[in-house]
Amino acid sequence: QVQLVESGGGSVHAGGSLRLSCEVSGRSVKYYVVGWFRQAPGAEREFVAAVSWSGAKTYYADSVKGRFTISKDIDKNAVYLQMNNLKPEDTATYYCAAGTVNDYMNLRAYDDWGQGTQVTVSS
Repeated sequence: QVQLVESGGGSVHAGGSLRLSCEVSGRSVKYYVVGWFRQAPGAEREFVAAVSWSGAKTYYADSVKGRFTISKDIDKNAVYLQMNNLKPEDTATYYCAAGTVNDYMNLRAYDDWGQGTQVTVSS
C-alpha cells in the first residue's frame, strides 16, 4: 500500500497561485503514476494532472493546461502541483492518488488516495 499526504491548500483570490504537495510513502512507486484529482461540492471527482514516477510523461486536463504544472522530486518522494492564474471554478478539494495505471484520467484505475486538501478561489 502507498500512503499519500497532501498539503498546500488554502484560499486565494482569482489570478493567484498555490502549490500543492503530495508526500508519497510506503511501497515502491517506481512503476506508478501519481495523479491529482479534484472534487467540487455536488460534483464528481475529476482528473487534473498526472505524472509517471519513473519517466518524464505528464498529463493534464484541458481545463488546467497552461495554468497548472505537475512535477516530482524522487529524492523527496513528493509530487507537486503548481497552480497559477487560479479561477473560482478551480475551487475544490484536491486529492493525490497513485497506481499502476494505464488510463491515467480514470480515477477508478488508482489504488491509493490521500485525504485531500481544500483550495478556495474567490472572485
